This record gives sequence, C-alpha cells and structure tokens, in this order.
Amino acid sequence: MSMEAGLPANRLTRSTTPRPGVGIVHLGLGAFYRAFGAVYVAEAMAHSGGDWGIIGVSLQSPTTRDALAPQGWAYTSVTLAPNGQKTALTEVLQDVLVAPENPAAVLAAMADPAVKIVSLTVTEKGYCHNPATGRLNPDHPDVQHDLATPLPRSAPGFLVRALALRRAAGADPFTILTCDNLPENGKLVRGVVLDLARLIDPSLADWIAAHARFPATMVDRITPATTPENIAQLAAQTGRHDAAPVLHEPFRQWVIEDDFVNNTRPDFAAVGVQMVGDVTAYEHMKLRMLNGTHSALAYLGYLAGHETIADTMANSAFAAYADQLWSEIIPAVTAPAGVDLHVYAAALKARYANPAIRHRTWQIAMDGSQKLPQRILGTLSENLAAGRPSPGLCLAVAAWMRYVGGVDEAGNPIEVKDPLATRLRALSDAARTPAEKIASLLAVAEVFPPALAAKLGDPVTQAAEKLWSLGAQASL
Repeated sequence: MSMEAGLPANRLTRSTTPRPGVGIVHLGLGAFYRAFGAVYVAEAMAHSGGDWGIIGVSLQSPTTRDALAPQGWAYTSVTLAPNGQKTALTEVLQDVLVAPENPAAVLAAMADPAVKIVSLTVTEKGYCHNPATGRLNPDHPDVQHDLATPLPRSAPGFLVRALALRRAAGADPFTILTCDNLPENGKLVRGVVLDLARLIDPSLADWIAAHARFPATMVDRITPATTPENIAQLAAQTGRHDAAPVLHEPFRQWVIEDDFVNNTRPDFAAVGVQMVGDVTAYEHMKLRMLNGTHSALAYLGYLAGHETIADTMANSAFAAYADQLWSEIIPAVTAPAGVDLHVYAAALKARYANPAIRHRTWQIAMDGSQKLPQRILGTLSENLAAGRPSPGLCLAVAAWMRYVGGVDEAGNPIEVKDPLATRLRALSDAARTPAEKIASLLAVAEVFPPALAAKLGDPVTQAAEKLWSLGAQASL
C-alpha cells in the first residue's frame, strides 16, 4: 500500500488491556528514556502493580507525539544483540504533551496530586546551568523567559512553577528523578531548582528545600538514534508499521539513591534496579570510564572517518587507544563496593564493539562543551594533581577542539551541534596555528575552569600539534 494514501493499514496499535493511572510525568521524552526508564517502570508495574503510567513531555518538538499518537502511545523496544534482535511492546505511556504548544497543560499534569514523580532526560544543556560551576545560569534566555512569565519554557522552569502550584493547593511536592549523565545529578538539579525558585519566591525555595526529594541516579544503556531504515526493517520483520520504535543494547544498569517523597515509587528493586544509599561511586565510574571514553572515541573516530563506535573499535589502533584511556582513568576512580574496574572496562570494550549497535560518532559528539567537564576534565584535573600523565585524555581534548573548528581532516564541513558552536568556531577560525587555537579555546571559562586551563596548556598543545600534523589515526 502506498504511504501517500495515509497511515498504513497495519499500523501498530495498543492492546486492549486496562490502562494504569498516571503516576509519573517525564520531561524530555527521547529515545533513551523510552528504551530505559519507561521499560523499567512497565516491568515494575507488571511485577508489583501500582498506578505508574507515564505522561511524556516533549520540551521542543511535536515529532515524538505525532509519531506515537496514532499508535495509542505504544511502541516497540528492540534489543540489538550481536547474535540477533528481539522485540517487545511497551505500553506504559498514557499521553504525550508538547510543551511549547500548551505549557499550561504540562503544568496541570505535573500539579496533579496523583503524580508522585517527575523524571527528566533533558541532556546536560537542558538544566540551564553553567557546567563549570554547576549553578543556574540566570542569564540563559530560557531562564530569563521563565522569570518573566508563569508559563515556562525550560525544564527548571516547569519544575519550579509546578511545585509552586502543588504548594498553593496544599499538596505534597513530587520527587524529581533526573536520568541525565551528570555527576551528582540529584544535587545538581536540586541546586538549579532552588536557585530559580529563590529568584521567583524565596519562601517557595524554602518549601522545596524542606519537602521535595532529588535522588541521584546512574543510568546506562547504549541507545542509538532510530533511522528510517530501522523503521522499515522492523515493519518487514513484524508485519506492523511502528513510527517510533527504540533500539538499544541488551545491557542496562540503573542505580537510584532511595530517597523519594513519602517513600512512594514503583517497585524498582523487583526488576533489577539497584536501590542504594549513595550513587556517587557508580556515577563517577560510569561518567569517567564509559562516557569519557565514548566521547574520546567519538571525536577521534569521527575525525578519522568512522561513522559509528563499533566501526571505530574494529580499528585496532582505536581499540588500543581505548585501553590506554582506561589505564589513565582507572587510577582516578573509586570502585563501588564489589566492582572490579578492570572487569568493568573489559565489559565496556565488548559493548562498544557490538556490531549490531550503530551508535554514530556524530551523535555522541554533540554538546561537547556541556559534556567535557563531567566526562573528561574531572579525571584530567585529578591526574594532574596527582602527577599522573594523561596523554590519551589530552589527545581527546585536542580532538574536541579540532572537531568544533567545523572542518574534518579531509576538508569537509562538520555539522557541529553545541550550545556554544558559533562562538567556538569563531575562536578557532580567528587563531592561525594549533597552539593559538588551543590557547583561545582553553580560555572558554564555561568549559575550562581557569586553574585547570593553565595546567592543560602544554600537554593539550603537544597533542594538538601531533593531531593537526599527522591526523587522528596516526596520532594514536
């Protein structure tokens, strides 16, 4: 049947099983959360019951809502193993709202006392914070907008205005459950929310500080972007057209600090979530050992012409580079109880090499100005203080600097997606030599704290001169 005639007759549809009540609103309904958090919530309800249906909120575009609406919010979760794939139907979403179309509807959903948790996957830049300090950036245009009007635009704005509605109605606050890759992510979102609340109403900030809960989390499941080819392949395989499937690796790990308002949450522990008193050791391990190497491999792999992480790891020079990175990172990581960091690194290496996962280097390379401080610079800072050399990590920083220059080694333009892209490109273009480029980019204080930048000048410049003259592959 021709697609032009409208939706295919065999469009995926929701089953007729009774729907749960809504207990969660999720801000930033991307593929990662639908492949990860939503699946855990659905499994927890199947195991132990409870009304934990999810209302998803798209903070920018209607694309996800428009794809899922004709399917009754159901979608296929596809596990990509090296030896084949398996599919499962996920039916935990109850609605998807598009914030820019109707911010009042989003606030009303969050203010409903039946909603006990508001979770977030809004990426590093969605917190409107200064990555170098971790505090709210009051000059951010979305924050300025949210201070001027009660109908917000930013994730912190929605959290603060919805909590204000709960307080005014005499209802308990919700638990704010961040699922983004940020160190001490619970503490960070708490700080950003309290900073914004204080600017709006100091007494509201006091109420939030006393009564709301912000558990820290560590999340891990590699989730490549879904392509039109994936959608066509799944339709051929299942006989049903799903406009919004999610694809992911078999591995998953969710560690949550067990700190919820009134101790109310899905039965996460029953489905394999690690409920712990302190997440810090897990998140440091993952941010530094997984996210740090992922970013390093993305910048160098992209510059060397590799489209995906699996392609990059199939190159023996890059596989050896990953081992070099882990040898530099492991001394700066405190292992969680019972975890062997060398075994963890070996498992990461196997996951990266999974040929079924087409995780694009370009996708991982996005928003580097926001990611570098958590993923790489923290490790570098500790290694410098301890007198440990980090040539692999310094090369990764140099590769990011070459990448944001917007031109690859063959002279082709790079589509750089980053909140600071225009400024970074201008700084790079204005400098003539690699050493000058490094000096001007190290002066970007939102990314590089000045004390660290001063120490990075020599080692990163050395790496950059090698990278610019020899290229990424030979630099390894």
